[in-house]
Amino acid sequence: MQKKIAVINDISGFGRCSVAVALPIISYLGVQCCPVPTSIFSNHTGFPQYFFDDYTDRMEEYIANWKKLDLRFEGIATGFLGSARQIQIVKRFIQEFSREDTQVIVDPVMGDYGQLYSTYTEALCEEMRELVRLADITTPNLTEACHLTQTPYKHTGWSRKELLAMAGKVAAFGPSKVVITGIVQGEFIANYIYEAGKEPKLIRTHKVGTERSGTGDVFASIIAADCVKGIPFERSVRKASGFVKKCILKSIELEIPKTDGVCFEEILYQLKRD
Repeated sequence: MQKKIAVINDISGFGRCSVAVALPIISYLGVQCCPVPTSIFSNHTGFPQYFFDDYTDRMEEYIANWKKLDLRFEGIATGFLGSARQIQIVKRFIQEFSREDTQVIVDPVMGDYGQLYSTYTEALCEEMRELVRLADITTPNLTEACHLTQTPYKHTGWSRKELLAMAGKVAAFGPSKVVITGIVQGEFIANYIYEAGKEPKLIRTHKVGTERSGTGDVFASIIAADCVKGIPFERSVRKASGFVKKCILKSIELEIPKTDGVCFEEILYQLKRD
């Protein structure tokens, strides 16, 4: 049977992020992507103006109909959640729709470059910590890992010992697999892989270009699709980080504006199905 993943995230019509990224990537990897919208944007918030419709009041009825149909999913993946109420709805979704073999992937989208997003308070960070407790896999960037573990942030200069301690604290919440992304190491960018019962790994690649919207969504979508297919975590992280780099290089080549995200469509075939 074909695997299914419920993806709980916003829909942005332009700018290549969230569901607009997850749907084609997860689908290409041979997994059915079933979106649960949290909000609708005309384009992401990196643009000077945008239309926004909060979908929180509709989420529960939307989900209730799935429950009536007795739907089941091999994976549940979460992205940006803008309020404590949304996080509570997602926690109930995980509790109601998970079964023994369901993989829960939480991307704790809270901030970047050492700063929380404007919507995130410490109270909301605490709610996110509670959500991470329900995850099998979590994919925080360096900023988010610091806030989850209340570790002082620094842009660079992280030792392996420090990264091990922080990843261990994240794993202590509940996830058996953790990858901390976006660790700057001179001319390299690194991801730190922590998996229960295995040797931690630091995967480095040369930095290219600048940050673009949606790269985290590309990364998390590959991790989500791979995990329900049983692909080893380290192999999946290497594939995801390599593909993000290729996407950035292709976007530079085609002179895609940074606000427009990465043109993953041009090289999606390079992901190949396993």
